[in-house]
Amino acid sequence: APGLALTPPMGWMSWERFRCETDCVNHPNECISEDLYKTMAQHLKEDGYLDAGYNQISIDDCWEASTRDANGKLTANATRFPSGMAALADHIHSLGLGFGIYSDEGTKTCGGYPGSKGYEEIDAETFAQWGVDYLKLDGCYNDKDGYVQGYPAMGKALAKSGRNITYSCSWPAYLGDNETAKDFGAMVEAGCNLWRNWDDIDNSWSSVVSIMDHWGDYGPTLQKASGPGHWNDMDMILVGDDHYGKMLSIDEAKSQFAIWSICASPLIMSNDLRTVPDEYREILLNKDVIAVNQDPLGKQGLRLTKKGDHEVWYRELSPLASNVSRVAVALLNK
Repeated sequence: APGLALTPPMGWMSWERFRCETDCVNHPNECISEDLYKTMAQHLKEDGYLDAGYNQISIDDCWEASTRDANGKLTANATRFPSGMAALADHIHSLGLGFGIYSDEGTKTCGGYPGSKGYEEIDAETFAQWGVDYLKLDGCYNDKDGYVQGYPAMGKALAKSGRNITYSCSWPAYLGDNETAKDFGAMVEAGCNLWRNWDDIDNSWSSVVSIMDHWGDYGPTLQKASGPGHWNDMDMILVGDDHYGKMLSIDEAKSQFAIWSICASPLIMSNDLRTVPDEYREILLNKDVIAVNQDPLGKQGLRLTKKGDHEVWYRELSPLASNVSRVAVALLNK
């Protein structure tokens, strides 16, 4: 929607760390449930993240009941979200945080739950009634022709909903590798405030490097598409993420955080905030790097050198005064 996400969104999202764990009997601390999101929201507020700019908690896939209700509306899984989504949103808002939710512009979500294709208006109304502030709309169980109709349909429905809902579209992530062939103008026109361009991130350095390489290779095209209100999303921040019982090294974590900030990507963490070690939390709370990410000029940075083990990246920043230009530089040693 216009006027939203004038700087890259910051927050926390469950997907990379907690995926689609629905077994709350055997995994009570890791299952997709209202308790998980309430706990993470509390840590976001109490551990300094909110003060640093991480102002949103986002649910990803697998929150829904397996079918729509008698009125065709989406509902939450009653066992894992007994209070309902409106109550969960109220709780998260009471902590000073925004509330993000997930759906899919297809017949089903990627996890097999009801999708929003053909239900854009009723779902946008439902999300607005619940107090949703941010929607990630995935692209499973649809095709390229369907996206051209569906993503704008949801954008219009959100605009009519009466609530400001930041709109994250996964549209370009389902259009292949070649960023020069993607119609980013149509995505802006559809109301998308940010979009997932490419592959899902996984908790490994090789995954991070592949995304860096992709952004470096397509830098000029991606830079033109990006700006205040419409960002290229490199996917979740892995700093402090202990998924699979492993973590990025400190240097790898610093590298991801720096390059994502140079590229004006959203800074949306996916980790277990209960167990993030202090040295990783310091990276996530680094005010100077966050200031580069949130620079109001909103100009995406570029890889200056050829792809290799040692690279130079840079980003033009807003000037200090009319005659004082500023640039942020990152030296990357893979």
